[in-house]
Order: sequence, then structure tokens, then C-alpha cells
Amino acid sequence: MEAILNKDQIAELFEGIKSGKVSTDLKDDDSSAILANVSPLNLFNMAGSADKQERIPNLDIILDNFASNFGITLTNQLQRTVTVTRTEINTLEFQEYLLSQKDAGAIGVLSMEPLKNGALVVLDSELCFSLVEIMLGASTEISPLYLSRKPTSIELNVLKSAMHAACGDIDKSLEQVTEIESSIVKVESNPRLVSIAEPDADILAGNFQIKVGNLSGTFDLVFPVATLDPIRDQLRDLLTVKTVRQSGWHDLLIEEINKMSSTVIAQSGIITMPVRKVIKLKKGDILNIDYDPNSPLKILVEENLKFFAIPGTINGKKAIHLTGIYDQGE
Repeated sequence: MEAILNKDQIAELFEGIKSGKVSTDLKDDDSSAILANVSPLNLFNMAGSADKQERIPNLDIILDNFASNFGITLTNQLQRTVTVTRTEINTLEFQEYLLSQKDAGAIGVLSMEPLKNGALVVLDSELCFSLVEIMLGASTEISPLYLSRKPTSIELNVLKSAMHAACGDIDKSLEQVTEIESSIVKVESNPRLVSIAEPDADILAGNFQIKVGNLSGTFDLVFPVATLDPIRDQLRDLLTVKTVRQSGWHDLLIEEINKMSSTVIAQSGIITMPVRKVIKLKKGDILNIDYDPNSPLKILVEENLKFFAIPGTINGKKAIHLTGIYDQGE
């Protein structure tokens, strides 16, 4: 085991390096040096990527909820068993993402009022043509279609109905966070015509897989970070006790409390009597009360003074007219 330098020796070594007496370069013939084959690592990019994902917490829960709802919607719409599964979430720049989608089949531009920037639904070519065939009545037993062309305008209009159904499921998956109204603005096949953010803007792309019988394909749900930033705090609180309490027990308790009955008493005066006199009371006895007819009545709610009122009648029935609220600080 090699000896460890003490404090004085370390100081002398630093001084030698500083003065140039000790070289820090490795000699070419130094066979004791072992170099490892490594790749450069940009820690700044890593930190930036982690920060982007942290800025939109719990997005995976929202996307998983969307996948479940969209699978049910397509099953009902196509009258065939459809499963939708989220596979991953990628973080990258918008221009970089568009360049990777040169082979995309259909791209739907979504408006997500009141959120800005909107979102994209991007279907791959294989899924596009297979969905069109199924929506037009073809069997799910057909082989996947590989066509070396872009979808026609008619095919894009057919796919628009499926994207419209996705809008409702996006709204449903986000309703526990905020209320939005998604809609399809247009459907294109050229990625250059669907710019919803600056080229260098950060986006989050959720990748999904669809299976319909023997057919399968993938599609992406793309959100600019700027779209989700306004609801970042709500997404962060999605699974906290505060949110669960307010969205569940809090509302339930408020609803039940509003239904509870309470006793309201219009009090004109109070008499203090010993028990022996109360026992001797009989019909016809007159009790003097300390009450000024010109002063307002005291209105008690569950024996607590809350209001003041004057007595009267309405349609032959006794009534009271509230004239003020009791201020405990007075």
C-alpha cells in the first residue's frame, strides 16, 4: 500500500507545480498510465433535461389516464377491441422533434382553451392507413398497410373523427387539474405546416401504442412546455393530501353541512327564577319579563346570538324582520 502524503508534503507538491518544477504532463513512455476509453458527458445538458421533466410533474399520470379513456372511446367508436398503452415520455426541442417526424402519417393541431400554444396528435404512417381501413369497415385481420405516400385529404378527414374523440379524452384526463376545451384546428401530413411553438422551444412528447386485433401502430401526444406551465402547480399537487381532501372529503362535508337543520329562536326576554317557584307555576299565572317592546328581538341560532329583528305578521302569520347582525366584538 502506497504511503499517503502528509499536510506538509502536499503543500510542497502544490508549490512545485505552481513554480513549474513539477510537470503535470504524462510522459509518452510512461507505461504505468492506464487510459480509459470514455465519452464526453455534458452535465449542463443533463441538468437542463432533468429540470424540464421536473417542471411538469405527474404528467405520466395524466397520460396514462388518457390512454385508458382513449382505448375505451376507440373501442366504442370502431366496435372492435382497442388497447392504448403509453410507452414513454421524451423531452426535446420542437424543431428536433419535427425533423424526426418526416415519415409521420397525419398530424392534428389541437387547441386547448384556455391554455395557450395547444398540442399535437401525431400518427405514424402505418397506423394512419390501418385506422382508415378499419374505420371504413375493413376487418382487423388484414395485414398492416405500408404505403409509400402521404394520406390524401379524404383519408385525413376520416382520421379527424378519431382525433376529435381524443380531444374529449384529453379534457377528461385533465379535469381533475383544470377545465379545458380541446378541439381539432386542422389535420396535416406535412410537419412544416403544424408549427405551434418556436423551433428551440421545449416540448414533451408522450408516445403511445395502439393495438386493434392483429394491427398495431404508434402515435404521439406533443405538448409544448409553455402549454402546461400554467397548470404546473396543480399537477404537482395532484397526489397531495391537500388536493385529495379538497376534491373529496372537503366537498362532501360542505354539501352535507348545508343540508343540516338548525334551531332558530326569536327571544324577547329572559326570566331567572328559582326552581321552587317553577315547580309551583300553574295555569293563569302571570310572569313579568324584563323586555322593552321598542327594542329588537334577539335571534339565537343553536343558542348563540346571531341577529336582531323586529316582530310582525305576514298574511296573518307571525314573522320577524331581521334588522342587524350581532357583532361579537361590540
